[in-house]
Amino acid sequence: MLEVRLLSAAYGERIVLEDVSLSIKPGEVVAVIGPNGAGKSTLIRVVSGVLPARAGTIQINGQDITRLAYMQRARHLAVVPQARQLPGDFSVYQTVLLGRTPYLGWLGQPGKSDHEQVYWAMERTQTLELAERRVGELSGGEQQRVLLARALAQDTPVLLLDEPTTHLDLEHQSRILNLIRKLASETRRAILMVIHDLNLAGLYADRIALFMLGRLHAVGTPNQVLTGANLASVYHIAVDVIPHPDYGTPLVLPNSLRRHEASTNHAKGR
Repeated sequence: MLEVRLLSAAYGERIVLEDVSLSIKPGEVVAVIGPNGAGKSTLIRVVSGVLPARAGTIQINGQDITRLAYMQRARHLAVVPQARQLPGDFSVYQTVLLGRTPYLGWLGQPGKSDHEQVYWAMERTQTLELAERRVGELSGGEQQRVLLARALAQDTPVLLLDEPTTHLDLEHQSRILNLIRKLASETRRAILMVIHDLNLAGLYADRIALFMLGRLHAVGTPNQVLTGANLASVYHIAVDVIPHPDYGTPLVLPNSLRRHEASTNHAKGR
């Protein structure tokens, strides 16, 4: 379980997160949404230790991870960052193997179990066919899948994802998000996922945390959070929220689009 309590953070004197409390249970996917500058990616940076917390606690299974050394923390949580941060001259296999670094002995040599974990991670992310290619030769979408494979190879109870569908086409968006859901349910990982697409958040997350100006504006199930009132107050745009025709999850449509559909249907009726 990941539990954040009264978390605050700042860049210099500028407060970017303030009094954020959020918990994620094993097997649960929590999506973090909000406009640009709301504090979504900052939350990932603070929980992962890239940016120190100004106040508050971060616990995994009751242990305060802010007190752990970097390598110890890396055994508790893995991060899929938003930007591509991969060594271009490494092969894909070498890059995914970097996920095993927290478990290597003082000689730094991977063993059989390390290679088995890498194989499993690459198989799940459909990157095995890329194993011998250089990372610098890959497309953005392929690199995104390699980043996820590296995080899975790290084999941690908590997984943090900052825009995991960046650079992916519709097919791979669906595959990655279905994989994330499957990993949560089958391996009991607690998954915190920053995502911009509100409809994907509603479709794949168990709960949604809506941020505004560094504060947690609302948290709950997709039906509780993805309401016209919540979204209008945070995004400053009028929207309609209707049930998805197949899944029943909230489907967010801008007012202007709904008016266009209504006028088109009226014209067709005539």
